[in-house]
Amino acid sequence: MKTLVIIAHPNIEESRVNKRWLEEIKKHPEEFTVHEIYKRYPDWNFDIEYEQNLLLEHDRYIFQFPFYWYSSPPLLKKWFDDVLEYGFAYGSKGDKLQGKEFGLAISAGVAEKKYQAGAANEYTLSELLKPYQASCLYTGMTFLPTFAVYGAEHNNLSDEKLEESARNYILHMQDFSKEVKV
Repeated sequence: MKTLVIIAHPNIEESRVNKRWLEEIKKHPEEFTVHEIYKRYPDWNFDIEYEQNLLLEHDRYIFQFPFYWYSSPPLLKKWFDDVLEYGFAYGSKGDKLQGKEFGLAISAGVAEKKYQAGAANEYTLSELLKPYQASCLYTGMTFLPTFAVYGAEHNNLSDEKLEESARNYILHMQDFSKEVKV
């Protein structure tokens, strides 16, 4: 199965978690195609045909990003809006993504305990990711278990946990049988 990993971090060089994950993914070029949209499109103008062909060439998509304001960074949202267009991803003839697999790899700034009822964020990460699941349903894709790392903000994640997350990320992408949290 060909896996496309779409990296959506506006400043990957200053990221601790997403940068480390990217380094780990690049050790497996035979398994994963890396696509860094902030680097490819600094002007935010997508080559729609290129992007859609890239999707057609792969069977599984992993969207890797930091969780910003309960969503993705803005360029990834624009990517969804522009690339997954009517007639391609949905609509009467928009069947190009049906049967494909869709996964998320998310770095969340705060501890997991803050993502629950009665805590700072009130909702679980899973609840906050429902729009992505709905998009999968709408386009005929299968939503895979999410890979999430909590406590990424302000170096709250120890070096040991960061390394463990990088190893587990690869293992997760090789076997999606369960949700993984670090």
